Amino acid sequence: MSFALGLTGSIGMGKSTTAQMFAEEGCAVWDADAAVHRLYAKGGAAVEPLRAAFPEAIIDDTVSREMLKRIIGTNATALKKIESIVHPLVAQDRAAFRNSATSDILVFDIPLLFETGGNEHMDAVACVSVPYEEQKGRVLARGTMTEAQFEQIRSKQMPNAEKCARSDFVIVTDTLDHARTQVQDIVRQIRAGLANA
Repeated sequence: MSFALGLTGSIGMGKSTTAQMFAEEGCAVWDADAAVHRLYAKGGAAVEPLRAAFPEAIIDDTVSREMLKRIIGTNATALKKIESIVHPLVAQDRAAFRNSATSDILVFDIPLLFETGGNEHMDAVACVSVPYEEQKGRVLARGTMTEAQFEQIRSKQMPNAEKCARSDFVIVTDTLDHARTQVQDIVRQIRAGLANA
């Protein structure tokens, strides 16, 4: 029986880097964003249902995230419709991973874990965290979004303090070494629990 660990955290908190650290400790990692990319790629399961709903969102037989953003920006009901198509497909992808993975610890890297109720399907949740100023600095340093865009994304996510309070583990990602030590400690705790189960 594998242990399901949800890994969450707001934008710029270091979640992808932390997920990689879990992988280095022998955990199997499922990445929600990567699953969406697979679904949106040529031949992906989301292409045809989204083509039926929003034909303009399909370019070269792939789902254009840019077009989806534009559609959501101009159509008040679009987001709900897109989510009703994509979320069940993501859930299927996650279930397939869960059924085929052989590692003792399965890590589910899901940005909106609490917001979507995904935490209810996990044995425990780990949240990555850094102070707000550091989070903002990291995101803006990427050069891919403006401060206004960053604040808009943050406003749609559960506040960091609440995510941390609801999590079983909090991983402070201020330095790589500190984050890695915490990841190793969590893996040790989970494996000790599995050994005693």
